[in-house]
Amino acid sequence: MNHRIRALHTDTTITVYQAYAPELGVPAARTGRFPAAWKRDRMTWIKPSFLWMMYRCGWGTKEGQQTVLAVEITREGFDWALRHACLSHYVRGLHSDQAAWKRELRRSPARVQWDPERDLHLNALPHRSLQLGLSGEASRCYADEWTVSITDVTDRAREIHGLVRDGDEAAAARLLPEERAYPAGDELLSHLRA
Repeated sequence: MNHRIRALHTDTTITVYQAYAPELGVPAARTGRFPAAWKRDRMTWIKPSFLWMMYRCGWGTKEGQQTVLAVEITREGFDWALRHACLSHYVRGLHSDQAAWKRELRRSPARVQWDPERDLHLNALPHRSLQLGLSGEASRCYADEWTVSITDVTDRAREIHGLVRDGDEAAAARLLPEERAYPAGDELLSHLRA
C-alpha cells in the first residue's frame, strides 16, 4: 500500500517525533510535559516516522529544530485525531468538490499530509509517510491529555547521522526505532487516502 503509517507503538501508545529550539525542547523533555511557552493555539505537526523527522530537521541541525523529541502519546488520542482529520489538499473523487473540501478543512481539528518516506540517506522512498497536523482542540489535547512521555532523542539522531556519514549503514539501522505497521484500518484512514 502506498500510504502507510509505520510507527513505534505499543498496545496503548504510539511514538511521534517533533523538533524544537532548545528553549522549548529541553524543558519539555526534562518535565515530560510541553511548557507553558508551547503555543497550544497554533497548528503543530507530528510525525510517526523517525527518518521523515530527520529529513525535516536535518538530523537536528536546522535553526529552531535542534532538539529532537520522541513524544509518546495515547493511541486513543492519535486515533481520535485521525478520525477527525481532513486531507490538507483537495482530491477529486475523495471530496465531492473543492468547496466541500474547504468546509471540511475549516472545521477539522486535524490535517493529514502523505509525504514520501525517507531512507537513511534521507532520499525519498516510493511509499508515503503520514504527517498529522493538530490545531485547536486536537493541539490542546495532544499537549495536555494525550502525551504520556517526552524524550530528547537528539543525541541518538546525531549518532545515527554520524554512522551514516561514516558509511556504516548497518550500525545506523540498528539504532533506528522499531517502526512497524500501525493498525489503522479503513475506519480511520478511508477518508484520508488520496
